[in-house]
Amino acid sequence: MLTEVLEALKIKESGIYIDGTTGLGGHAEGILKNAQQCTLIAMDSDELAIQAARERLKTFMSERRKVHFVRDNFSNMKTAVNELGYEKVDGILLDLGVSTLQLKAEDRGFSFLRDEPLDMRMDKRQRLTAAEIVNRYPEKDLAHIIWQYGDEGFSRKLARVIVTARKKKPVSACLELAEIIERAIGRRGRIHPATKTFQALRIEVNKELAVLTAAIDEGAGLLNKGGRFCVLSYHSLEDRIVKNSFKKLSAEGRLSIITKKPLVPDREEIRTNPSSRSAKFRAAEAL
Repeated sequence: MLTEVLEALKIKESGIYIDGTTGLGGHAEGILKNAQQCTLIAMDSDELAIQAARERLKTFMSERRKVHFVRDNFSNMKTAVNELGYEKVDGILLDLGVSTLQLKAEDRGFSFLRDEPLDMRMDKRQRLTAAEIVNRYPEKDLAHIIWQYGDEGFSRKLARVIVTARKKKPVSACLELAEIIERAIGRRGRIHPATKTFQALRIEVNKELAVLTAAIDEGAGLLNKGGRFCVLSYHSLEDRIVKNSFKKLSAEGRLSIITKKPLVPDREEIRTNPSSRSAKFRAAEAL
């Protein structure tokens, strides 16, 4: 939804923008193409993403158009902005969830289709991995995570069979876990039975929801009057947090909600980019 994002950001020629989840740099490139003198703070906790974005965006960098690369989670955007010598910004973009780079990179452990170690860390500097959750969390906690973050109706059964499997030997690989899940609940429809559990583990590993509410509140305080806050989410838990955070900030007189209902990709975008099918886009403006 690049067009919708760029329109909502309302890019100023000399504005300062934060891309809090730079990934491969697609949205960042769009921002830079729309302003010859803007400043972009490109954040990502993934070292590979920062490297890829730096390579992609190097042709857009100049004395007038500045790009700062910051390897950090977007929850620390205020610190990043202040350390770079800025006080306020004109726009913030968060594109939540796992990136194409992380799904396709070897040995990252995000995909149930690859025979690689259970990892799922977006930031390799952190210690907690999916393997540690799968092999050490109590059965009750495993069930809660799979249900809460994956909306998986078979959460208790899956937690039970995972605990049974790990008693024989540690569950250490993506395909191994996916096979345990498939044997337990079978296949129903086109969606792989491990999809929801892998989503839940990824969210727990990276504490994705825990930081989102605080990050939106902090980000709103960084915006100049008229600055835009834009968020792309990919599942209901994220979207609910964004919706409620924007409503709270609107009630406090800090933000004006632009998207009364979330925007979603059209059929053509879904056809060309199937991973966008669950995307929901919300935007608000600082008062």
